[in-house]
Amino acid sequence: MTSRRALIRRPGPRLAHGLLTHIERDPVDGELAIGQWEAYAHALREAGWETLEVPPADDCPDAVFVEDPVVVHEDLAVIANPGAAQRRRETIGVEQTMRDLGYRIARIAAPGTLDGGDVLRSGDTAYVGLSSRTNGAGIQQLATHLREFGVRTQAVPVERALHLKSAVTALPDGTVIGWDPVVDDKEAFPAYEAMPEEGGAHVVILGEDQLLMAASAPRSAELLRARGYAVTTVDISEFEKLEGCVTCLSVRLR
Repeated sequence: MTSRRALIRRPGPRLAHGLLTHIERDPVDGELAIGQWEAYAHALREAGWETLEVPPADDCPDAVFVEDPVVVHEDLAVIANPGAAQRRRETIGVEQTMRDLGYRIARIAAPGTLDGGDVLRSGDTAYVGLSSRTNGAGIQQLATHLREFGVRTQAVPVERALHLKSAVTALPDGTVIGWDPVVDDKEAFPAYEAMPEEGGAHVVILGEDQLLMAASAPRSAELLRARGYAVTTVDISEFEKLEGCVTCLSVRLR
C-alpha cells in the first residue's frame, strides 16, 4: 500500500440538508461548497497525498464527511455504525473502497454505535468521544479491534460538541489542542493547549511539521507557525455551517 493516500468524497446534491445538533441552520451555497472541497483536495495533493475518491452517496447529505464511516489503523479498517441512522448507508462505498485497497475489515455492530469523528489517535492511545453519536458499546468494540496493535482506548465525555474531534485534535508532538467552550474534559489529555478560535481546534497532520487548518482561525494558525509548523489554510465555511471541520473531509491512510 502507498503510505500517503487520503480518502475523500465529493459533496452530494443534498448537502444543505445535513444533520445539525449544536448550531442553528444557515443556508449552504452548494456551488461554493464544491469549490471549497476541490481546493481542500488540491491542498492535500500539494502536500504529497494521493487523493482517492470514495463512490458518491448522493442520497446521504452528510456523506462528504468521509471520516465518520471508518476508523483505519495500519492494515485494519473498522467500519463504523454511525449513531445517526440516516448516515448508515454512507458506510457501503467506504467499505468497498477499503476492500479494494487491500485492508482487513472489521465492524462496529449494534447495539454499539460509533462515528469516526469521535476517534482521536495520539501516540499509542485512541481517545474516543462518548457522544450523541458514539456509545459505550461502540467504544468497547473499537478497543477490542485495536488491541492487537497495542493501542490503548480511552473514553472521553463529549456533550458540548458533535464529535470529540469537533472539540480537539492533536499536534504531531502529541499536544492536544482545543477550543475551551466545547471541551468537556481537558484533564483527559496529558498535554492540552487552548486555541483562540473554534476553527483553531482542528488540524490535519500533513507531515511531521506540516498542518492543514481552516481559514476561519487565522490567530490559531499564526500561533502554530510561531511554534515552527508550516500551516496551510483552506476556506471551508460551507462545511462549518454543517458542523464540519478540516478533519471530517478526509481519511488519511498512512
